[in-house]
Amino acid sequence: MTLKILVINGPNLNHLGLREPHVYGNKTLNDLEQELTLFGEEKGIQFAFFQSNYEGAIIDKLYEADRHFDGIILNPAAFTHYSYAIRDAISAISKPVVEVHISNIHQRESFRHHSVTAPVTKGQIVGFGFYGYQLAALSLLHLLGDDKNEA
Repeated sequence: MTLKILVINGPNLNHLGLREPHVYGNKTLNDLEQELTLFGEEKGIQFAFFQSNYEGAIIDKLYEADRHFDGIILNPAAFTHYSYAIRDAISAISKPVVEVHISNIHQRESFRHHSVTAPVTKGQIVGFGFYGYQLAALSLLHLLGDDKNEA
C-alpha cells in the first residue's frame, strides 16, 4: 500500500534558490519537489505538493488533506511563530503532521526560536536543509506503519 503524504510549504518558500541562499541554499522549490518524488518512488510514498503565501489557503489545505492523505509535512515558514489559526487547524485534524524547517530556527533571530505550531505536531525537524523533508517522510512512514500494525 502506498502512503500518501501532502507537503505544504508556507510563505516565501516559492522563492527558494533566490531568497537568502546563504540560509536556504541555491535549490528551488521545484528541486525539492523533484527530490521528494524520487525519494517517494524508492520508499513507496506518493507525494503531493502545495505552497501558499496565504494563511487561509494553508488552513483550507490542512482540512482537505485530512480527508485525502495519510500524513502531512508542513513548513509553515514565518507562520510558525504567530499563526494560532494554523495551529488550531493542525489540532483539529486527525492526520499526523510533522513540522519541517530548512534552516535551524534555533540558531537564527530570537523571534524564530518559538513555534506556536510545533506543540500540536508529531514532531519538528530543523536545520537539515531539504533532507529534513525526507526525515519527516520517514517519520510519518514509521508512525503510520506502527498505527497499521496496532490495528
